[in-house]
Amino acid sequence: MNLDWSLAQENLTSVVALCFLLGFLAARLKSDIRIPEQVYQFISVYLLLGIGLKGGNALKDVSFIDFWPAALTTIFLGLTIPLIAFYSLRWVKALTVDDRGAFAAHYGSTSLVTFTAALLYVENMGMQVEGFATALLTLLEIPGLVVGIYLASRTTHEKVNWGKTVSEVLFGKTVLLLTGGLLLGFIASDSGFAKVVPFFVDTQSGLLALFLLNLGYIAGTNWPELKHVGIPVATFAIIFPVISGALGAFAGTLCGLSVGGSAILAVLAASASYIAAPAAVAVALPKARASLAMTASIGVTFPFNLLIF
Repeated sequence: MNLDWSLAQENLTSVVALCFLLGFLAARLKSDIRIPEQVYQFISVYLLLGIGLKGGNALKDVSFIDFWPAALTTIFLGLTIPLIAFYSLRWVKALTVDDRGAFAAHYGSTSLVTFTAALLYVENMGMQVEGFATALLTLLEIPGLVVGIYLASRTTHEKVNWGKTVSEVLFGKTVLLLTGGLLLGFIASDSGFAKVVPFFVDTQSGLLALFLLNLGYIAGTNWPELKHVGIPVATFAIIFPVISGALGAFAGTLCGLSVGGSAILAVLAASASYIAAPAAVAVALPKARASLAMTASIGVTFPFNLLIF
């Protein structure tokens, strides 16, 4: 019990968590500490490419035999989690089918920032994490978006421009930079990768803290919208990550991941997208009230995962 409390206390008092709280408090106090949009986009690109490069370099030491069970398990999670989210929200009468599809896409997809914070935390704890963890992030990103959109369109018989939607999913900033970073990190020589380590790896924690400061401000600004989301949806945004995270931990253990790897897969399964999903949903499900899923994701689930999960 004492060990559990010490770990929780360390997580709650980490710089990245405190920066999120500072940003949230500043927004509620009407103090404008927003990071300029251009800087925010720069940090976003930096994190996506940096995580990809680091993961690609680590993939050099990974054999396909070790990777494929985790890859198949992750794809299974990517197909299952949005299904559970979509049908569990049937009891929230205020949500339309398109709204439920938007939620399924958001919660079936992943959060890079939650993943990055969890990865840094687990590594700082000295726990082993498989080198293909970033590849699992990429694998989990895509199915959730497609399944959530498909479920809504199938139920309402709404015509979806799948060409444009798939293009947004595959070639949007998130997937393209992660996949491109993985490829570049894998191809790059050890000496070539070592030259960019001081920028893309060593300074990652500091820029992540700035990113979370801005996310905290966004969450604080959108806090009043929770009144419109309603208690049932807010409850879903807390309970569902626990269920999906437990599913991820169980699946990770079942496919032979280490304790650290299972923890990362659990975090990925529990996270919800607020970067890739809104863009894809806006294209495919224009009738969905995207702000509801976005508010639940960034205003409830993200801080819950960051501080508690």
